[in-house]
Amino acid sequence: MEQITVAAGHDFSIYGLVLQADPIVKSVMLLLVISSVACWAIILEKVVRLSKLSRDLKRLERSVRDESPAEAPRGLVRTLLTAAHHEAEDGASRNETRSDLRGRLERAMRSSLRSELHRLEVGLPFLATIGSAAPFIGLFGTVWGIMNSFTSIAQQRDTSLAVVAPGIAEALFATALGLAAAIPAVMAYNMIAVSLGRASSRAGSTITELAKRLSRTPADGFARNSAEPLRTGTSS
Repeated sequence: MEQITVAAGHDFSIYGLVLQADPIVKSVMLLLVISSVACWAIILEKVVRLSKLSRDLKRLERSVRDESPAEAPRGLVRTLLTAAHHEAEDGASRNETRSDLRGRLERAMRSSLRSELHRLEVGLPFLATIGSAAPFIGLFGTVWGIMNSFTSIAQQRDTSLAVVAPGIAEALFATALGLAAAIPAVMAYNMIAVSLGRASSRAGSTITELAKRLSRTPADGFARNSAEPLRTGTSS
């Protein structure tokens, strides 16, 4: 009867499970909650930046199609054209063919694109780490909570559910927190990695066409018209 009274007085709400948990289990729960918040912050930041990247890619494709764009280059378009312009300036004195110039411009723009994509990859290792480690961290809290339950059985010499229920409930809650942190992290990591791969492929083909257009004008002419680099593809 005494053990039933103790179990009845135990708060089995989420708030109560956290407050009444063993200090080790509390530490595990706190670590998982912090990790989950950090993962969601990274996910939201990547969603915003991937949305901007998608708009920049559309602008880049539109700029390649439009021989005389009405708006000034900006975002990714400006970054790639600036890289091409610097490369054209560096090799302006070279006596090279149009094919050589196109190759240099394409390599410069691809290098600039890779730098932009690498900046978007910041935070992905953390998502991968949480996605793989969080379930095991939660499992550690689970094992510790169950150990406490068996210790209670040994100390009180009572195998009733009322003795082990609090420890098991805390343990299972730690497991749930581990899964809650890991599942969004894994899904977001895969989504972001696929999106970056598609963006790289999509921009790569556009860069090839853009380099072909920019190489129609000699390097010195390209440098002189750097203020409006996309217009160098028009015939004069």
